[in-house]
Amino acid sequence: MLATLLAISPRSIGNSFFEFASKTAAILMGVALGFDYLFPPAARDSALPFVLLAASAVLGGVYNRTVHIGKHRAAFVLLAAAVAAGLGAVAADSLAFTRLTDMGGGERWLLLLHHLAATALLGSGVLAMVFGHWYLVVPKLSIEPLKRLTGVYIAAVAFRALTIGVSLSVLPSVGDGVTWAGIATELMRDQGLFFWPRVIFGVAIPLILGVMTWSTVRIRHTQAATGLLYLVVVTLLFGEFFAKFLLFSVFVPV
Repeated sequence: MLATLLAISPRSIGNSFFEFASKTAAILMGVALGFDYLFPPAARDSALPFVLLAASAVLGGVYNRTVHIGKHRAAFVLLAAAVAAGLGAVAADSLAFTRLTDMGGGERWLLLLHHLAATALLGSGVLAMVFGHWYLVVPKLSIEPLKRLTGVYIAAVAFRALTIGVSLSVLPSVGDGVTWAGIATELMRDQGLFFWPRVIFGVAIPLILGVMTWSTVRIRHTQAATGLLYLVVVTLLFGEFFAKFLLFSVFVPV
């Protein structure tokens, strides 16, 4: 969410949306930190992700207060720093995981790719949905910011689909005794109850909804676009849930 805020400017939209979005992001990171503290993952061997995410949450809070008083230049620097710390936390978390799969370390880089894609997809989808409500608050608001956020979201869906293709292409070459036939059998048949909903809810439907949202935004039908973005968030949560289930049950990042 914080990274997607970089695509739009408070000078043209107003400070209130940026305050709300950054506060929401900081709260969500705080919830994640709380769960991580109460239930530390046994498969992770470093505290660096926790530290970086805490730094991102703090920077996001300071950014919130800075944009509130209209210090846009300082706020932009703080937002960029919060984004860097947050993405650093995602990267460190992915690279710190051990005993998840056995591919000589290559699985960590696949996790990094997937976690960055999931972060981009969920963050951009939620932020676009929240921004759609701002047209109820400021009816004369330009359509360009929502158009830009919708474009970022569609790009994130494409990136997420690419990561799935990368996994299915790379796993047989880096896994010990892993073959394409074995992966296809495991995912599409044995785990089909979870794999196909993962693809349908996590990529196919979000892409279709993204294109539909783009079409409604072009004709300035912001209420319809917001409704579609609601569906986007719901389907993304289902898709990423199935993705995590497959990751921890059959050790395949998709």
